Amino acid sequence: MPMHPNPIYRDAPTAQSLEFAAERGFGTLSANGETLPLTAHVPFVLDAESGVALLHLMRSNPLARACTTPLPARLSVMGPDSYISPDWYEMDHQVPTWNYVAVQLDGTLHPMPDSELRAVLDALSEHFEQRLLPKPPWTADKMPADALARLMRMIVPFRFAVEKVESTWKLAQNKPAEHRMAAARQVKGYGIGQEVALLAALMMGAED
Repeated sequence: MPMHPNPIYRDAPTAQSLEFAAERGFGTLSANGETLPLTAHVPFVLDAESGVALLHLMRSNPLARACTTPLPARLSVMGPDSYISPDWYEMDHQVPTWNYVAVQLDGTLHPMPDSELRAVLDALSEHFEQRLLPKPPWTADKMPADALARLMRMIVPFRFAVEKVESTWKLAQNKPAEHRMAAARQVKGYGIGQEVALLAALMMGAED
């Protein structure tokens, strides 16, 4: 099912959405449970070209316990968002709305052997630590071996293979450029949401 019923918000290239999810590196992993969805909020490292993400879960997590064999799952990644006041468009007959970016990745969650856990942990820490340069990157080698081993016994590694990509980039593409820009300026200054400056920049760069 499409994430948003208006196709104008769903025409971003697949590569763009995958790259956005990879840059974000954090999302909500979910799979079907007996009565309710099983969910976990997870950091991940995603190879946008292959569509494969690495992650780990607490061994005690119900989702980890359910995934003893390959399991259909969804990884949802939220981007910036904000409430949009009708007044911000500087045009008549508008209503309140919410602009946002969201990427939905459907695929299969694969349990990995414990022997691959250290490689998954190293990939995750390297992925995020490199963004903090020039700070010397943290590595697991800084941990005492016994302490690291004790913590690693509590978590299990997984591989998520992306099979379908859907996304919503709701950036007021349906408004004339001058009115979209007017709203973007207000979002940057007064937005109610997360990462409103990024949302404003995306709105300003949206095509008519």
